[in-house]
Amino acid sequence: MRLALSAIFACAAFFSAAQNADTAYNAQISAHRQHYKTEFIGKPRSPLTAQDTGLLDFYAPNSAWRLSAHLTLTPESPPFDLLTYSGLTRLYRQYGILKFEQSGQPHTLRIYQNLTLMAKDSAYSDYLFLPFKDATNGQATYGGGRYLDFRTGDMQGEVLALDFNKAYNPYCAYSDGYNCPIPPKENHLTLEVLAGEKVFRGEKKH
Repeated sequence: MRLALSAIFACAAFFSAAQNADTAYNAQISAHRQHYKTEFIGKPRSPLTAQDTGLLDFYAPNSAWRLSAHLTLTPESPPFDLLTYSGLTRLYRQYGILKFEQSGQPHTLRIYQNLTLMAKDSAYSDYLFLPFKDATNGQATYGGGRYLDFRTGDMQGEVLALDFNKAYNPYCAYSDGYNCPIPPKENHLTLEVLAGEKVFRGEKKH
């Protein structure tokens, strides 16, 4: 009887801890998204007004989409011109290759440094950029793909926390007139990434 009660209490404690962890994580993502919205307001070239930010849409936070990815650095990768949706190019370099699993299936993404931006502003010397496409594009999410941002300090040895709940749309999702990088073919995922920002619910500006 005592063993049975101990097992019950242990299970209850485990589920309570798990529930608390999910609550804390959901609060973290909600705070991240609120900060994301406020960043649009007041920027000189922002495509959105304060009223527009009410039309931003997101998947519900889901910790199953916060994944551990193994990062292999590629320091010998040469610079290359990354095409944008405006037709212009920006100079980038592949920083490394990320390998991760979702639902038991392996996937690979490349992460980059924006050499054009780094040359203009040293504050971006540790900035890492991950543009990607997935099977939700053009339906639940923006057809041009989505982005994730990192800093080199986010790495824990050879591991990087890949949190798709923080995936966001390029400015091109809201308005014409921006130089939004096109995710390279090697960053086209076959799976549906059911996390992060969805299609903008407002009208695209021209």
